[in-house]
Amino acid sequence: MKKVVTFLFVATLNMVLFAQEARKTIVDTAQNKYFVSLSAASFADSVKAGNVLVVDVRTEKEYATGHIEGSANVVWGNNFETLLQAANLDKGKTIAVYCRSGRRSKGAAKTLALKGYNVIELDKGIVGWQQAGLPVAK
Repeated sequence: MKKVVTFLFVATLNMVLFAQEARKTIVDTAQNKYFVSLSAASFADSVKAGNVLVVDVRTEKEYATGHIEGSANVVWGNNFETLLQAANLDKGKTIAVYCRSGRRSKGAAKTLALKGYNVIELDKGIVGWQQAGLPVAK
């Protein structure tokens, strides 16, 4: 009887751990399915390669403190989709999106990708960009 209980316990534990791992995989797959997060160096290379529109999704105040040269400021928030329409972004170009640390830009990147844009995202935001020694404009 003790062996049966032990077997059932181990089997249940394995099922729970497998379910958690599967859920994690689905979440990771879902995030990476829509856009690609790049390091500062790879993001900079992509921007330099051309045919890329750079979009800063921080607030106007944050943008004014320093931004990637040539970037458009489209604030991430409740009216993001309205601002996107007003920005009239070209679906033929890759949208390179960033924020301060990468949190807001991941949400914006997913929204853009779901609307049919090809999107890359700066993984650690402008903070990572500056830590990599890359320039900002004011």
